[in-house]
Amino acid sequence: MSPTAGPDDTPAVVSLHVWGVAPRHVPTAVAHMARHRRPARALPGVTFAKLLGTGAARTFTPRDADARHWAMLLCWSDVDGPQRFADSPIAAAWADIAEESATWLLRPMTSTGRWAGRAPFGDPVPVRWDGPVAAITRGRIRPSQWPAFWAAVPPVALDVRDGGGMTFALGIGEAPLGLQGTFSTWTGNRALRAFAYQRGPHRAVMAQTRQRDWYSEELFARFAVLSAEGSHAGQPVAAVPDPSERPG
Repeated sequence: MSPTAGPDDTPAVVSLHVWGVAPRHVPTAVAHMARHRRPARALPGVTFAKLLGTGAARTFTPRDADARHWAMLLCWSDVDGPQRFADSPIAAAWADIAEESATWLLRPMTSTGRWAGRAPFGDPVPVRWDGPVAAITRGRIRPSQWPAFWAAVPPVALDVRDGGGMTFALGIGEAPLGLQGTFSTWTGNRALRAFAYQRGPHRAVMAQTRQRDWYSEELFARFAVLSAEGSHAGQPVAAVPDPSERPG
């Protein structure tokens, strides 16, 4: 029997799919984003689904938007769900226009906050994981706080690219303004914790978040990276573990 989601509604597995399309296929990709919302949510075993635009995760303004890359996040009640998606008409439609694609399979390890009023990743029981990890952050920014938020983001974006341990970063969003997030992968828990709690720019933004009350809704989740395949912007996305994370 395949493992299934637990009583706390923690998904058995989460899949993130990102497709890159040629400029001539951008209109079709936009149409797919509208057409596939209901079918994605209706797939057997899907407990949460979001179709997402992507960007560079530098300023979180419309100029970051990448019209050539589109994403879908799916939470599954059982580990066979990603294969059902791969066999679905939705995946086939994207394969028809994609010039590259990337897929991450993730297992939730921690999750706090809400996304569209829900806790899509449940309340996972923490377990030891010595391999690569991923993080998803997502916030609904209060309109009155957009200028302050945009002013604070660039130092963090530069710092994360200069820091050690990050292997991939992507801006994700449901709308050009106000609904912003990131997906990132790291060599291990140690690297992610060091960035979040020890590096100055990110600590400063965390303090401002509490002081300014930027978000009307926010979420942070951490995942074990079970697999990473494919490419994004011509670069492979395979997660690389940090040997220092390994026991022994």
